[in-house]
Amino acid sequence: MKTRDQKKVIIAETQELLKNSKNLMFINFSGTGVEDIKELKKTLRPLGSTVRVVNKKLLRVSLEKAGVDINPEQFETQLATIFSSANISDVAAPVYKFFKSKEKKGCDIYGAYDMEGKVFMDAKTTKQIGQLPSREVLIGQVVGMLAAPIRMFMYVLSQKAEMGSK
Repeated sequence: MKTRDQKKVIIAETQELLKNSKNLMFINFSGTGVEDIKELKKTLRPLGSTVRVVNKKLLRVSLEKAGVDINPEQFETQLATIFSSANISDVAAPVYKFFKSKEKKGCDIYGAYDMEGKVFMDAKTTKQIGQLPSREVLIGQVVGMLAAPIRMFMYVLSQKAEMGSK
């Protein structure tokens, strides 16, 4: 059992993480081992994300002090929180792929919270964000869609020019 002073330190550390975060993601890690959690932390670290397991009551106190309207005690199993300074899509994709690759019972995403917009996203929405292609791929697809009609128009013009020169 932690002492009152230890709990105050944990709350202060959590509040510092909250202050520097754009997004929070809540995950169930009860079906994963220590090595899997280390692997997830290693994957998320370059994205400016930190994975922390904080007692739900202490997390609730920290969230309340930060003005975040979420009660982490609503989640039934063990809870890890991902504190991220990156966009939610940048974090949701590797977390989704990580849990999908593990396919273990007790590994799941509970949801995410956008600190700037003060919006909670449920598990379904967060998983859908995780399934989206990267920003660069989406931009490439849009450019391809915009370029296709122009390319077809140029093809028609070149065919007309060939027919006119014959």
